[in-house]
Amino acid sequence: MPTYARNHLLGAAALCAATALGVTGLAAGSAAAVDAPSKIRGDYNGDGYVDLAVGVPSATVDGKAEAGYVNVVWGGASGLGKHGSTTVSQSTAGVPGTAEAGDAFGFAVASDDMNGDGYSDLIVGAPEEDTTAGLSAGTVAVVWGGAGGFKGGFTAANGDFDSSRFGAQLATGDFDKDGNKDIAFNRHFDEVGSVVTRPGPFTAGSPAKVYRVTGWHFTDATALASGDFDGDGRDELAVSYRGLEMSGTTVMNRATGEWKSAWATGDRTDTSLATGDFDGDGTTDLAVGNVQPHPETEQTHCEDRLGGAILTVYGKKDGAPGDGGTSCTTQASPEVGGTAEAGDNFGAQLAVGDLDRNGGDELVVGADAEAVGTVKNAGTYWTLASAGAGKPFTGPAFSQNTAGVAGTAEADDHLGASVATGDYNGDSYPDAAVGAPGEDGRKGGVWYAPSPKDGGPRPDVTSVTPAKLGLAGAREYGMVLGR
Repeated sequence: MPTYARNHLLGAAALCAATALGVTGLAAGSAAAVDAPSKIRGDYNGDGYVDLAVGVPSATVDGKAEAGYVNVVWGGASGLGKHGSTTVSQSTAGVPGTAEAGDAFGFAVASDDMNGDGYSDLIVGAPEEDTTAGLSAGTVAVVWGGAGGFKGGFTAANGDFDSSRFGAQLATGDFDKDGNKDIAFNRHFDEVGSVVTRPGPFTAGSPAKVYRVTGWHFTDATALASGDFDGDGRDELAVSYRGLEMSGTTVMNRATGEWKSAWATGDRTDTSLATGDFDGDGTTDLAVGNVQPHPETEQTHCEDRLGGAILTVYGKKDGAPGDGGTSCTTQASPEVGGTAEAGDNFGAQLAVGDLDRNGGDELVVGADAEAVGTVKNAGTYWTLASAGAGKPFTGPAFSQNTAGVAGTAEADDHLGASVATGDYNGDSYPDAAVGAPGEDGRKGGVWYAPSPKDGGPRPDVTSVTPAKLGLAGAREYGMVLGR
């Protein structure tokens, strides 16, 4: 969750107008259904196009301020914004729970096939949900994808203590190597923060018990990501955490049956982790975003951290994370667009995709606090490619003042507060989606950046806004993008 989003989610009721949910219900709208699912991650209706899930936790639902919803923008041959959208909330038939003021449904959103039917499902966190366990106990829900759209939902976990805030962070993966997808999420109790998993399968009547992965006193998890860093077919879990005197990132492995740390750094990190194969060697690598100085430790993997650095930790077959080497990237790195300045939040949001189909994944990087000229907090995003272990990534920067990018950079737009990738137009090249929740007086928007094909010219970057989708009264749209 971007710093901007965390600072503006609570207490925004006075700014929230009554939200009309636009295309309602669970149907796929104009998206065409097919007989067999595509099995593509992020394709909720099985039509072969990746769809974009936009979490809008500040949205008003049925007059309930900040009840929150998820707006799913359907992919199609013309990309995002041309094929309609649908909204999913706790007022949607079949979705568990009841929309209540302040629930923040959509605060975190993930995408995966949780029941093995070939359709991607929505995994949605509502950390401010009040349950019988107490206020802000939180909940994690799964909303089933299917032919033609969504098919109801399932409660995966309810918070078990007051202020436990289940669902503020989410990640999915097969951590126990049993063939079922599991969900990892945060848990808070008193002065202790932790990360837990809710193992699959996810079917009615399946055990909803959660299992502790790791935890800390006076510290909470800030980001989660999964990946198979050693190539053994089992997912590991990367966790960033931060507290009064502690911060860092660790990779937890359950190969022995018990969770153990396979790699760790004491660098201060905030809100972003991403996994992909950046060097094309067939093993998963880890990107740690917005690495900052930590006053309580001299340990660091990135000496140059002005404005935020991205630490890349390369995996290796049958090895530990980092056995393939590491590298650091900042705006001061050669062939990286922009200028490193304090407070930029470079790398505060990360997403991964092989945008040019050259066999190695690229990083889409957001810096929502980046100034564009003299315009503060306008925001910028980058598409960066790896030059190999030990070398910084390279690539251009884009803002709303870049030629071919819709709009004009304005103060507090916060472009880059969220990023995602997916083949939204079905041309086999993954594209980028970039959130700007401060756009248009905090109504927000998402910028859709199709990838050029075969080294051709870069297509124009267009905007997908609440007004274009018929989502009257939306607030901070683009704050959360599902991946």
